[in-house]
Amino acid sequence: MHYLLCYDLAPDYLERRGEFRTPHLQLAWDAQARGELVLAGALSDPADQAMLVFQADSPDVVDAFAKADPYVTHGLVTSYRVRPWNTVVGDLAFTPVKG
Repeated sequence: MHYLLCYDLAPDYLERRGEFRTPHLQLAWDAQARGELVLAGALSDPADQAMLVFQADSPDVVDAFAKADPYVTHGLVTSYRVRPWNTVVGDLAFTPVKG
């Protein structure tokens, strides 16, 4: 199953992220190496949210990632949501549907 991890970012996210970026990216690349994290990045104009796409058997994997993320633990992320995502089109779709 795919899951979206949706981050709401603090207004001063861009100014503060440098201090925590290396451990945040290490956590993300480690999750990617385990096959859990598929894509991740912040939205721009404005930089007020970030989206991370996971492939996992349970939303608990995604929630555990967020709870360990330095951006979350240090307040750069003001809130987050884990949402199941029913992917149906594309090479990586979890349940492909062809018409």
